Amino acid sequence: MIRIVIADDHIVVRSGLSALLQGRHEIEVIGDAADGDEAIAKAEELNPDVVLMDFSMPPGKDGLTATAELKQKMPHVGVLILTMHDDEEYLFRAIHAGASGYILKSAPHEELIAAIRSVADGTAYLYPSATKKLMKEYSDMIRRGESEGPFETLSDREKEIMAWIAKGYSNKEIAEQLIISVKTVESHKSNLMDKLGLKSRPELVKLAMKKGLMTYD
Repeated sequence: MIRIVIADDHIVVRSGLSALLQGRHEIEVIGDAADGDEAIAKAEELNPDVVLMDFSMPPGKDGLTATAELKQKMPHVGVLILTMHDDEEYLFRAIHAGASGYILKSAPHEELIAAIRSVADGTAYLYPSATKKLMKEYSDMIRRGESEGPFETLSDREKEIMAWIAKGYSNKEIAEQLIISVKTVESHKSNLMDKLGLKSRPELVKLAMKKGLMTYD
């Protein structure tokens, strides 16, 4: 029996998933949670095999932060990220946070069941197009012979801002966190992108992951 906790900030989604999964003889939904903090608390209380974790759960702790914290506390628990974001940036962030799987909310029911089984068995699961994206990005990186040398030329402030950008924060949110102006953030962002030769946020996210900047406290 695969024991599951469902974490999603929408009660209708939690109820729907619970009804779907309870109909499977090999799956038991043992609890649910409305935000990341509650997901961690339920996991510690109930010790599930898998936590089905929504990527975004405002206004509480989001799915990625909760995943990283949960994997530190209970590394044996598999976390399957459930999201609407079919985007490599979000995929890389989920993997870095320690998720065992990543599946879209639009996926067929049978695919969700297969993903849960894989994660419960200790096998990583990515939906098919995500696997293709990862392979393509890796191949492109090898072909480019991607150099990381320029990273060492960044100032401490530029590295700090790079980390915030990689975690998905807007310029305004970063300015508020660091108590600086939005123009200053924009200037640092432009400078660090130029120094690193980066053209897009996904490229920045990958390098930030590689350099260990994407920690989730």
